[in-house]
Amino acid sequence: MTRTRPGQARVPLRHSLQAKFAVSYVLIILAVLIVLNTYPLVASQELVFQSKQTALQNEASVLASNLSGLEILTGDGVERIMALLQERGLNRTLVTDPSGLILYDSAPGAENQEGQYALFQEIVLALEGQDVFQSAFHAGVFRSGAACPVVCRNVTIGAVYLYQYDSQQGLVLLGLQDNLMRISVVVCAAALLLSVVLSGTMTRRISGLLSAIQILREGEYSHRLTVRGHDELTQLAEEYNQLTQRLQATDEVRRRFVSDASHELKTPLASIRLLTDSILQSGDMDAETMRDFVSDIGEEAARLNRITEKLLALTRLDSSRLAQRERVDLRQPAEKALKMLTPLAQSRGITFETDFQPDCVILATEDDLYQVVFNLVENAIKYNCPQGLVRVLLGREAHRVFLRVEDTGIGIPEAEREKVFDRFYRVDKARSREAGGTGLGLSIVRDTVHLHGGWIGVGPRAGGGTWFQATFPAAKEDGR
Repeated sequence: MTRTRPGQARVPLRHSLQAKFAVSYVLIILAVLIVLNTYPLVASQELVFQSKQTALQNEASVLASNLSGLEILTGDGVERIMALLQERGLNRTLVTDPSGLILYDSAPGAENQEGQYALFQEIVLALEGQDVFQSAFHAGVFRSGAACPVVCRNVTIGAVYLYQYDSQQGLVLLGLQDNLMRISVVVCAAALLLSVVLSGTMTRRISGLLSAIQILREGEYSHRLTVRGHDELTQLAEEYNQLTQRLQATDEVRRRFVSDASHELKTPLASIRLLTDSILQSGDMDAETMRDFVSDIGEEAARLNRITEKLLALTRLDSSRLAQRERVDLRQPAEKALKMLTPLAQSRGITFETDFQPDCVILATEDDLYQVVFNLVENAIKYNCPQGLVRVLLGREAHRVFLRVEDTGIGIPEAEREKVFDRFYRVDKARSREAGGTGLGLSIVRDTVHLHGGWIGVGPRAGGGTWFQATFPAAKEDGR
């Protein structure tokens, strides 16, 4: 369930998706019903017209064929022929001579019309040698007429006209029309109700998603949508829940990072404040003591500088913006880092051992690779045992280049290995502070390696100590 947020604007009903969906459904249904109520009727009428045309023209042809044997049409001759033939559901049969004079008319009360001329258009056309058919449906009745010439020895000697008044098929067609109308009314009512329900259901889900987005906009990352169904809206709701879950995790990391960063910055600042207050409050401090205090202030300031530099490096990595990359042999930044760390290693009695294979080329920036080597080797020195060993290996396996740093130090407990890359995490906090660590070096290493498409792992070294191995995609020969 979602809740309406205070100040949330309501969409007017006429502009709402529900109204648009409902109107769209209704218009589509009306169009379907119009087709349903017109096409079957028109098609049925055409079928009846074709049936009557075939039947009446065949009947007229049969009559004309029998009458053509008379050679000259007379009233008596036509009467004899018509008496021999059975009429088949016709309302009127009319026979004329070549001039249109009526010789026979089967209509009731038509005796008085004999001797008169038939001026029907159908008979006129038939006397001209044409077969004629006309039919119409009006007031529930089919009215059909057909005419054809009576031909003897290629001479038109008269015409036959048949007329049919059919109300039975008209009633069938009207019944079909009534049934379609009733069905249409029921379908329209059901479709209208269904369209309202469906549009309401769909828009309710969309409104729930919109409300959830507004809640998310206000920073409530814990809000989740209830997922039902298997359609695209369900997938959208699942994507929303995954997004809020990631945002919530990111927000928690951010809060923890800010808290840890504040704590880390507060410690050297407090030390500097304490030392400066001591200098200011002591009116007769000797030069040697003051020099020690100032030296301590300088060390804390250097520590602040290291923390801020590493925070800036992490910020740059978080933005995922890569500088212009180029082909870099990992050996060059590795040798540079070892040269810079040699004084630190010598001060602690640490020995370097290297094994650099050729052609360890990576598509990266030299500064980024230098940071990776520097941080890994610096950690190996700081957390090593006195007179220990740091071994740095560079190699290539197929399409991968690896950097491996091993130390003979105190090691990392198995339960702590997955956490060493977390920001501000320290296995031994007391020793880390004593060594001047910030808890950010390995985070920078991991993010840098991932940014360049690689991965990094950690494990125990045989004989004691720890190994770290970063693996990168090797640069292709074409420079990509």
